[in-house]
Amino acid sequence: MLDLIIPDWPAPHWVKAYTTTRIGGFSHAPYNSLNIATHVGDNLDDVSKNRQLLQTNLHLKKPIIWLKQIHANTIISSDHPIDSLAADAIYSRTAATVCAVQTADCLPILVCCSSSYCVAAIHAGWKGLNAGIIETTIETLALPPSDILIWLGPAIGPKAFIVGEAVLQTFIDNDPAAISAFQPLGNKQWQANLYKLAQQRLHKLGITDIYGGNYCTFSDKRRFFSYRRDQITGRMLSLIWINLP
Repeated sequence: MLDLIIPDWPAPHWVKAYTTTRIGGFSHAPYNSLNIATHVGDNLDDVSKNRQLLQTNLHLKKPIIWLKQIHANTIISSDHPIDSLAADAIYSRTAATVCAVQTADCLPILVCCSSSYCVAAIHAGWKGLNAGIIETTIETLALPPSDILIWLGPAIGPKAFIVGEAVLQTFIDNDPAAISAFQPLGNKQWQANLYKLAQQRLHKLGITDIYGGNYCTFSDKRRFFSYRRDQITGRMLSLIWINLP
């Protein structure tokens, strides 16, 4: 049986959103079992069955658009012809068009609006965060900040995400306040809080309706894939769409 996470946020009734876990699919170890990624070495027949399982169980009217995520700050619209799938965010203002991102430690961010039909999904690893994927997405959507709702999906938690001084310096060069999202461990290592880094950037954009941010993919091996923990592993999917009769 599929084990799906339903975001706990006050989204409009026409917003549908989920994040998959690793539970309920067809893939075998080390991809067991609901791996939805084709680029990680899993049996492609198993991945295809996993994707079809999602399509069927979630009653999706259109196929999922699968981004080629590049850890950058490119966003595409699913409502127009797509020249390239190389992007880390996707948005839609059209009913039944699914916006989705794959993760296994990076932060999936789902976006909706209380005043208009608009949804988006963002893949935000530390590189994408630092490159401005959140800012690019919000600027592209051009929505009133007070009408935007954000859900932060399962990512590696602050106690498990250990980085070196180079990563720390990259963030504080852009924003000295980012230092508060890092805790020193000694030996030039730091614990980095992806959730807080995202929240800081959202707050600077005037967005305060932020939910989620209470999972750790690294620590919960039963439920989540984690690249940092296992290297060879699968991916979860965070997806959102406009659901109208």
